[in-house]
Amino acid sequence: MIHAVVVASALAVRSGLRTLLSAGEAAEVIDEAAILSEALPLAQEAEVLIVVAEPFALPELTQQLLDIEPLPVLVMLTAEDAHAVQTLAALHPRAWGVLPLEASAEELLAAVGALREGLFVSPPALIEPLAASLLQLASQEAQSIANNSAEAAIGALTDREVQVLQLLAQGLANKQIAARLNISEHTVKFHVSAIYHKLGASNRTEAVRLGVRQGLIVL
Repeated sequence: MIHAVVVASALAVRSGLRTLLSAGEAAEVIDEAAILSEALPLAQEAEVLIVVAEPFALPELTQQLLDIEPLPVLVMLTAEDAHAVQTLAALHPRAWGVLPLEASAEELLAAVGALREGLFVSPPALIEPLAASLLQLASQEAQSIANNSAEAAIGALTDREVQVLQLLAQGLANKQIAARLNISEHTVKFHVSAIYHKLGASNRTEAVRLGVRQGLIVL
């Protein structure tokens, strides 16, 4: 059985949530409070904290929740607010959820169960804005990692490889590069292969483009 603490200013709301949670015998309200500060000492024995709040109060509520022990939190809103999920995202990586106050007993019990397992809970209409922003952030981080990897690879070029890359940019063939640097054509091929590998390039044009972008080549 899941132990929960309910926070709601109205006694009728607290009583209603207690009734809904006890209906399926899967959860039990072990204590309740009118305000969050009163609930904190009670929440030590709970597995889920259920808070009824107005959307405009979420920023302050979220800040208060950050100061307590990591505990799954379900916020029930009196009005649907698409910004609620983004505000509560500050609780990451803790499990949290958002439900409308008119949620059914089945929805409430499912949400409480999911929170105890460390999952996030929210109606699709509320989670979509956050999902979009998280996807954008993940894309930016992936691009940053790729750029850093490319820069690290380029930084690993030897002085001789930089010389070969510069001559590649001038359009010289392997034989001409060998003569210019007074090395064998076989050695040039070895250096060109190493440059391709380190830069992640598949041909001369791409290698030159990457070298120019990183400032290693002067055209």
